[in-house]
Parts: sequence; structure tokens; C-alpha cells
Amino acid sequence: MEALEAFQILDLRVGRVLKAEPHEKARKPSYKLWIDLGPLGVRTSAAQITALYRPEDLVGRLVVCAVNLGTRSIAGFPSEVLVLGARDGEGRVVLLTPEREVPLGEKVF
Repeated sequence: MEALEAFQILDLRVGRVLKAEPHEKARKPSYKLWIDLGPLGVRTSAAQITALYRPEDLVGRLVVCAVNLGTRSIAGFPSEVLVLGARDGEGRVVLLTPEREVPLGEKVF
């Protein structure tokens, strides 16, 4: 499989965080997120992003999500999408986000 074909298998979309709260049952510090993906609906995610973000800072933020990896149960919470980020020099996750507004559910290519 060619690299471009491999990348195209991954379905990356832009969503907006509607709600964020601490995931108190998770083993590692995490948040429960509810993300509006436009025509794909609202999906949930468990994200280990507590080092740099507070729940109230996440609400309204655009994020990039992998939407076709299946659902995992994280300490009893369904994580339907994977929110993407990169680690900074101190190992903290920094969210990937579009630099300006785009329609919710827009495909990343």
C-alpha cells in the first residue's frame, strides 16, 4: 500500500467541543468530551489532555478527530473518536486545531 492510500484510510474530521468534564473513573487524568461533528452528529471522546487544558477552556474549541477507529470503553465511558494532538517538549499533549473556522465535520486531507 502506498503512503497516500494508507493516509486516506484514516478519516479525520473537524469538530467543536460542546462539553468537557473530568473523567474521574479513568486511571490516568482525563476528560470526557462531547464533540459536534456536524453531519456526523455528536460523538464522545476520553482524552488525556489535562496538563494544558481546563474543561472550561475546551468548550467551543475546534479539534481534529479520527472518526473511524471504532468505539472503546475507557473506564465505562464510550470513546467514539480520537482527538489528535502532539506532545510538547515536556511531554504534555497540545491539541491539533484548524487555524480558522471551517464547517463542522469537514474532512481533513
